[in-house]
Amino acid sequence: MAENKASGNAGSDQDPDDNQDAGKQEPGKQGSDKQREDEKKQKEQEQKRDASRAKAKPWVKIGLVLFILIVLIGGFFYWWTTRFEESTDDAFTEGRMITIAPHVTGYVTELDVNDNQFVRQGQVLMRIDPRDYEASLASAQAAMDQAKGQLEGAKFQVEVAKKNFPGQLKQAQGQLLVAQGQAFLAETEYNRQHHIARAATTQQAVDQSTGQKQQAEGQLLQAQGTVEQNTPVGANLSNSSTRVQQQAGTLSQAQAQLKTASLNLGWTVIRAPHDGWIAQRNVERGNYVQPGQSLFSIVEPEVWIVGNFKETQLTDIRPGQPVKISVDAYPKMKLAGHVDSIQTGSGAQFSAFPPENATGNFVKIVQRVPVKIIIDTGLDPNLPLPLGLSVEPTVNVK
Repeated sequence: MAENKASGNAGSDQDPDDNQDAGKQEPGKQGSDKQREDEKKQKEQEQKRDASRAKAKPWVKIGLVLFILIVLIGGFFYWWTTRFEESTDDAFTEGRMITIAPHVTGYVTELDVNDNQFVRQGQVLMRIDPRDYEASLASAQAAMDQAKGQLEGAKFQVEVAKKNFPGQLKQAQGQLLVAQGQAFLAETEYNRQHHIARAATTQQAVDQSTGQKQQAEGQLLQAQGTVEQNTPVGANLSNSSTRVQQQAGTLSQAQAQLKTASLNLGWTVIRAPHDGWIAQRNVERGNYVQPGQSLFSIVEPEVWIVGNFKETQLTDIRPGQPVKISVDAYPKMKLAGHVDSIQTGSGAQFSAFPPENATGNFVKIVQRVPVKIIIDTGLDPNLPLPLGLSVEPTVNVK
């Protein structure tokens, strides 16, 4: 016991400077201990993370399995609901577009329409200066009146000829008889004067009988010629009837010219041939227009869809099948229609330069065939469908 106390006292009686030196050596130890504690904490955190990961792995696997199942179910559902559908994004709105062109030349004096304006059938669109055509109409009317008068005169001449030609023949025949009588008297006097004795007559009487004979023969020939001229009564009457036909033809020609002039005057007023919207207006007031010149177009209200389906999609497409149509310009507009017809030829076949597959190297390309689709429901009068809009039709081929 005494030794322990002595040793204890001896330990307590150590120099304070020694304790300070020992304190100076503690920071190294403390640093290493701190590092060990950090490493221990880090290991503990890693162990916790590993434990949490080990706990989370089953949920990850379950989530992955559920995701795969959802994808498979969704894909099956999509296939099941679309297995009887054929769609294409190569489709556009189509309609009738009428090109308005003048039939006559002239200056535009009035323009009654503007761009994109809706017009009704028969509405006046524009007017061309009508003064030249009014003058042509008046001239044609005068020519027709003249032709009518000439035709009536020719008809009267036929009626007169029916009396004149037979009468002229009879008159010529009477003159022939008179000439024959005078020729007989002249011949008798001539024979008498030339067969009697010279003492019983004079030279003057002989010469006079000779002259009278010759004169009578001339009158006889003249009378015979007049009879020959008036003998073809039927031919003369036919000639008069032919003149009537000629005048009738002249009248018909004048009537045709009058009708042409009237049409030309009417064509100076251009009217809408159908209801629709004005498009591509290329004319202004004061322009000089010519026949066939494109002035503007009228787009009719009727609109349909032309879908260019691949040839491999046409297997089950038939006229009458229902179609759902989505419009790119109006995503909220849902149209419904039906297949109207399938063009009997691919688009390439009717192009300006169809392919010549029989020449050179051949590469098979899937062709597209236009299918006409009629819109039945879903149109909004406040949202017109311009021609050429992109649409996506889906045909139910079930």
